[in-house]
Amino acid sequence: MASRNPSPASLSTPLLSDSISPTPTTNGHAGHHNHHDDDEESPTVCGGDGGGGGDPFAFLSEDRPAWWSPRGVSPADPFRNGTPGWCGAYELVRALVCAPVAAARLVLFGLSIAVGYAATWVALRGWVDVRERAAQEGAGPMPAWRRRLMWITRISARCILFSFGYHWIRRKGKPAPRELAPIVVSNHVSYIEPIYFFYELFPTIVSSDSHDSIPFVGTIIRAMQVIYVDRFSPASRKSAVNEIKRKAACNSFPRVLLFPEGTTTNGRFLISFQHGAFIPGYPVQPVIVRYPHVHFDQSWGNISLGKLMFKMFTQFHNFMEVHTLIPFSLECKIFMSLVEYLPVVYPPEIKQENALHFAENTSYAMAHALNVIPTSYSYGDSMIMARAVEDGKVNCSNYMVEMAWVKETYGVSTSEAMALLEDFLCMSPDKDGRVNAQDFWAHFGLNCTPLCKKIFQYFDFEAKESITFRQFLIGCAHLRKQPSFQDACETAFERCRNPLTSHIGREQLADVLRSSMLELMTDNGMMKLFKTLDVDDDDGISKDDLMASLRKLPFMIALFAGRINGEVYIEIV
Repeated sequence: MASRNPSPASLSTPLLSDSISPTPTTNGHAGHHNHHDDDEESPTVCGGDGGGGGDPFAFLSEDRPAWWSPRGVSPADPFRNGTPGWCGAYELVRALVCAPVAAARLVLFGLSIAVGYAATWVALRGWVDVRERAAQEGAGPMPAWRRRLMWITRISARCILFSFGYHWIRRKGKPAPRELAPIVVSNHVSYIEPIYFFYELFPTIVSSDSHDSIPFVGTIIRAMQVIYVDRFSPASRKSAVNEIKRKAACNSFPRVLLFPEGTTTNGRFLISFQHGAFIPGYPVQPVIVRYPHVHFDQSWGNISLGKLMFKMFTQFHNFMEVHTLIPFSLECKIFMSLVEYLPVVYPPEIKQENALHFAENTSYAMAHALNVIPTSYSYGDSMIMARAVEDGKVNCSNYMVEMAWVKETYGVSTSEAMALLEDFLCMSPDKDGRVNAQDFWAHFGLNCTPLCKKIFQYFDFEAKESITFRQFLIGCAHLRKQPSFQDACETAFERCRNPLTSHIGREQLADVLRSSMLELMTDNGMMKLFKTLDVDDDDGISKDDLMASLRKLPFMIALFAGRINGEVYIEIV
């Protein structure tokens, strides 16, 4: 039996414990930035950097180091499929040899879907839709006779697994009684796990509301009295937690199944857990799923669903064995799946720390059993990578930022990170996902003036004359956390606005830029920057507009530094 309260200190790993650390500075610059001091190539700007010498943001905090260096990038990539392509002649020959078998499996797959759908349709006939029942006070579980009818669908699910080549499942351990652990959590590697758990446990599953509209699948999961959640809606997440708590408290409902990672990984790492399964405070049954393989990585990572299914259909044997006594051996040469039920994990005694420590304890237990490393990546990183793929970028893993760590350290939400990503993708990143200073400022209509170079150097702490999205995001988040940032934004607006309109017009913005940039802008550049700051596009930058744009792009505050400090800018040659 696992300890009910393992020490949180035991959860520390290098990936989770690193933090921002200041870098020793010389004359306002870090040692690794010394080569940026090109005094003979660019004029010195007095006051253009906010009075901070080499740091254009020194006016935000007197005790902040002029340059900073965030923790190193983790080499882990939890979303990369190890065999996304066809690995040599063996793979191609096997696909050709197994083509007739694949055709038969495809027929079995189609028949199983059809039979399962028909049985589910009958079981749900005349029953109030789960969405309507969820809105009713005290909506009860599915009647027993309907659940018995769903055994047809469950057997169909087993046939689907058979069609994918999983002829038997190897298990170790067994589920705890529902009364002891009403919530089951599992790592998520492929679409296979939900099918397996549907057959094995027929649980109530927590699922994205978008799954309800999938043909056939939407109807089948509806019979599981699915708890729908919109992960981007706080109200929806709160409602889902309440529903988890209600169904976990009643033994008439089946177990509640959650995949706390929120997305599929390659199984070689655990990403940060979401807390929905742990907030209710009930004991959970952790389940781990492994897919040892030689030639074919079954994880649903950077590979399309159709390609993954086809490769499963064309495998000779995809053994899935129930293993209750014999321990799993890593020396197995054929690939199979091991489903392992771990000891029940109990919530901590201190209520205020339940969700965080409970999730950490469970994650640690699962990572230890899987012999993998828990990381600070999260579902947000998979969204970032998917958006980069959609934009046609290569090496899309270079865009990941360890979103769980960024959120915990800086309070940046996934939606805020995605908004910054849209700007970054418009800056023409190269094949390695890096942006140079010229393309960076061109996106905002600005030239590489001395001040702009210093702002860019703030992000370019590696001194590579280009930055990654991670550096851009963390740099913006770091600026936004400075103690006087909010006051500086309000002061900037008050000292730049037109007193007659209480807005910042084009003329006022032009005055600000002429004094700080020391270089005339083109009309197109001015219009581009004005539109960036004019959030509601009403031809005037209101206080709300400026606050919103500076919160998103906090480095822009350096353009207003002179007005904030009441300085007059003079170019010294």
